Amino acid sequence: MKFDWHGAEISRATEIDADYRNTQNVRRFLSGQCGPDFKFDRELMAWVRSGAAKNMGDVADEWTRRRERGRA
Repeated sequence: MKFDWHGAEISRATEIDADYRNTQNVRRFLSGQCGPDFKFDRELMAWVRSGAAKNMGDVADEWTRRRERGRA
């Protein structure tokens, strides 16, 4: 069954599937996890869509890692 990226409740355990979409629902979740400075960029989206198994917690953690590396 397809996950409803527009309306379903997203948690850190929500798996990224082939039908993943950057919706307002996804942005709300990631802003809650990463803070108000969260934004998508091309490199993060390429990482999300790379095909490797991951969940939304992995996405939030990766964004945080990339942000911290940029500050170093």
